[in-house]
Amino acid sequence: MIVILLGAPGSGKGTQSQLLVSKFGFKHLATGDIFRAEMSRGTELGKRAEGYVKSGKLVPDEIVIEMVAGKIDGPGPYLLDGFPRTVDQAQGLDRILKRSGSEVALVVYLTLPGAEAVKRMTSRRICKTCAEVYNEVSRPPKAAGVCDKCGGQVIQREDDSEATAKKRLMVFEDQTHPLVAYYKGEQIMKEIDSNRAPEAVSQELFVLIESVKAAR
Repeated sequence: MIVILLGAPGSGKGTQSQLLVSKFGFKHLATGDIFRAEMSRGTELGKRAEGYVKSGKLVPDEIVIEMVAGKIDGPGPYLLDGFPRTVDQAQGLDRILKRSGSEVALVVYLTLPGAEAVKRMTSRRICKTCAEVYNEVSRPPKAAGVCDKCGGQVIQREDDSEATAKKRLMVFEDQTHPLVAYYKGEQIMKEIDSNRAPEAVSQELFVLIESVKAAR
């Protein structure tokens, strides 16, 4: 079973992915994690992606497809988070899956108003040492600027500034809405309102995935 999570930056894809992996045993493939791993290792793909990520632009399709293709090594189950983001990426994914005899079972679109997405992104903080993630609104560190986990410095990433957040949201809306229409045409997409408590979103996700599993 292969499930795709779509949603604007800040819609909670990362949080919900962790819960889904724990409950259903998915292999989690998040493009953000893949990009950061490739960039930190200084691979050729990482170097090519780094400039786009730092400026808040989407990484070109051919780079993204090549990165994700290298992580899909069997029929799954996989949970894809942040990929695909364009119709070309979706078509590339279809080609990858056909080689292993698989197909996408469900696409979940986590909807979120633009103003709330920007608020969530600009409130996000990360530990410079251990990469623990915080949020100034919903989950601040106990001591301002200090990581609860390791005592490291908690900072705002460059790509979580307000200017970059707004740019990321504009890019998402311009390039991803055609993808939403594409998956609606395939009749495998469901929408879930993510402008709620994470627990309410996850419960709706659990029921939806259980129903798809039961029907297969």
